Amino acid sequence: MKTRLLLTALLAGSLGAAHAQQTAKPEDTEVYEPVPKVVTPGKAIGDAPSDALVLFDGKNLDQWVLTSDHKAPASWTVAGGVMTVKKDVGNIETKRSFGNYQLHLEWRIPANITGTGQARGNSGVFLASTGSGDLGYELQIVDAYQNKTYVNGMAGSLYKQSIPLANPARRPGEWQTYDVVWTAPVFGAGGALVTPAYATVFFNGVLVQDHTALTGPTQYIGKASYQAAHGPSPIKLQAHGDKSEPLSFRNIWIRELPMAAVAK
Repeated sequence: MKTRLLLTALLAGSLGAAHAQQTAKPEDTEVYEPVPKVVTPGKAIGDAPSDALVLFDGKNLDQWVLTSDHKAPASWTVAGGVMTVKKDVGNIETKRSFGNYQLHLEWRIPANITGTGQARGNSGVFLASTGSGDLGYELQIVDAYQNKTYVNGMAGSLYKQSIPLANPARRPGEWQTYDVVWTAPVFGAGGALVTPAYATVFFNGVLVQDHTALTGPTQYIGKASYQAAHGPSPIKLQAHGDKSEPLSFRNIWIRELPMAAVAK
């Protein structure tokens, strides 16, 4: 009896679904709003689209300040459309703070680079700078072309947290690109973590971080964890203290993306 009732219910459900499918119209699943805004793409791959904020266009560092003193303008060298690290000046970061975003950045290890491992063209882009020095979430920059180092510290790694999925590094002297989608961490009442930070990274057009969850801000010693809540943050470029020749940057732009709502 129970089996017959079950079969009858299943048959009725199937007939109901079939009837709904037959009476459905294509327009039932067509959505017309909200209409996405029109964005004009760059003329060439890597060019800033129309809705981007250009952080460095090769002319000046007006969008940057010293990490050590936000009242002081960034004073790295700018020449020939390129900015080059000045190690004695220290890190620089954006004047503005950002939540979720898409970032494009190009960097170059000098052709005459010396040193080995982490002491060979070391720098980093901190996807969210949470304080002075090297506080924040670091996407590592270092020579990864036939240069052996620990793999969670090579170019394309989320430093000390996530090994890149591949190593598409070009040789020193050639320009490299990072294209990043950053999802900022979300904190709730009392500073409790609701969702962690995520990073998707394309390195020279190759996916090396696929919506990777970060376990907290970067730690050089020990494991990362979320110790303190924070909101939108600057983007920081590192002036690493190793003795190798300083690297350069060009064509940096950002597109801000919507922030997730926090449930109360």
